[in-house]
Amino acid sequence: MKLYFSPEACSLSPHIVLNELGLPFTTVNVDTKTKKTADGRDFLRINPKGYVPALELDDGEVLSEGPAIVQYLADLKPEKKLAPANGTLERARLQEWLNFITSELHKSYSPLFSPAMPAAAKAIFKDKLEQRYAFIAKTLDRQDYLLGAHFTVADAYLFVVTRWARHFDIDVNQWPSLAKFMERVGARAAVKLALNAESQAKKAA
Repeated sequence: MKLYFSPEACSLSPHIVLNELGLPFTTVNVDTKTKKTADGRDFLRINPKGYVPALELDDGEVLSEGPAIVQYLADLKPEKKLAPANGTLERARLQEWLNFITSELHKSYSPLFSPAMPAAAKAIFKDKLEQRYAFIAKTLDRQDYLLGAHFTVADAYLFVVTRWARHFDIDVNQWPSLAKFMERVGARAAVKLALNAESQAKKAA
């Protein structure tokens, strides 16, 4: 498999999951502004949406959208328990969290990265993010991970988007359980491996 990524973008989530599962894969760095891969290809021919992540399977099929990719990967090795079994209420709970992170966190961060977005509008999105984090913290007050005692692909996604908070003066320490969650996930070997690889790729770009 081949993961198309951009350093510390949302593609870090499937990168972490691939490491957690111990699956064989290669990575290709993508410049999301020029839509060119590190080896000079037109990324739009790989993923017409033009953004990462994209996962190219061994048969040439390309899967996009982070929440879909991480669930696909988790199902390749169900014994790792990164996602509950399909058809169960627990799997629906996982999808519930993935959808929440996508729509309420990920997409609320996007305007903050835009230099064209007025400061007043950014303040609205930042306030929304803080409200959503307060909601998440109530779950993490009761348990170590979003679904309970075990790390899942939803936790990888939450960790990745929450790393962006530091760019916008959102202090996760105001929610102690969320701060502990970030430390807990950040200490995982698979996470450290992905972060190091993406840091090296950024330096080489």
